[in-house]
Amino acid sequence: MRLDRLTNKFQLALADAQSLALGHDNQFIEPLHLMSALLNQEGGSVSPLLTSAGINAGQLRTDINQALNRLPQVEGTGGDVQPSQDLVRVLNLCDKLAQKRGDKLLSRQNCSFWRHLSLAARWPTS
Repeated sequence: MRLDRLTNKFQLALADAQSLALGHDNQFIEPLHLMSALLNQEGGSVSPLLTSAGINAGQLRTDINQALNRLPQVEGTGGDVQPSQDLVRVLNLCDKLAQKRGDKLLSRQNCSFWRHLSLAARWPTS
């Protein structure tokens, strides 16, 4: 996936997901890290979008935090984290779908993105 196809806010969310993985001593950046970063992004529209879709964003945030705390932790990574296969697969699939729709950029509000991210995180979408 080309990062220049992501909006600035989405690129910031990926950077926040990386920081979150580092902070939790996780070796990989998982879809859960990105979901958490998007939900907690200051001034973000993801939480209101999910709420309008009937999803309790507060409960989702709590559930994601609990799931993050259960991810395997490693010591001595020296800050070397990388995207997990699940995250790469989701981002590539969303990029492909955006191209089919003729979208030039992949944004954090993309509903099909959330569907695939939820599946990759093994999270219910409803």
